[in-house]
Order: sequence, then structure tokens, then C-alpha cells
Amino acid sequence: MDIDRGIRVAVDTGNVILGSDKSIQELKLGKGKLVIVAGNCPKDIREDVERYSKLSDITLYNYDGTSVDLGSICGKPFTVATLIIKDPGDSTILEVMG
Repeated sequence: MDIDRGIRVAVDTGNVILGSDKSIQELKLGKGKLVIVAGNCPKDIREDVERYSKLSDITLYNYDGTSVDLGSICGKPFTVATLIIKDPGDSTILEVMG
């Protein structure tokens, strides 16, 4: 399964939270099934996401591309440093990560 395609299908058919602030809020609440972090995510944000994903026992995936790449995969005209997949919809991304 192509990771990019899995992310896109999840964005289109599931419930996905985009953005660092909202992602960190969701992680603090222990919500979500998978958190994806762009390769060029700022260090302080990455550390917060890593800490809260461990505490909440939510799988973290380090995406190889940049936040620009991640934004375009999600079909958004802006950068996306982090995103949380709460419900994958028709995507099989959780099975690939699990």
C-alpha cells in the first residue's frame, strides 16, 4: 500500500485532524489512531507530538516528505506538519502501520 494514497483516502473518506496545534490537543486527550509527522516538522512541535503520542499509546509515523508534500497529498493549499487519523474511512493505512 502506498502511504501517500492511504493518507489521501483517509482525508477524503475518514476523520482526519490537520495541523500541529489541533493534533497536539487530540493527543493530549488520547484521541486518534495514528499521528503522522512531516520530515521537516519544527523540533519543538515534533518533541511535543512524540511525547504525547507515547503517553496516549498512539502510533507515530515519521513521513519522509516535507510539510508541503504532506499538504498537497491531503489536497490542501497549505503546509501540514502533523496530522492525526481518528477514523481511516476506506483507507487501509492503519493495517499497514499496525
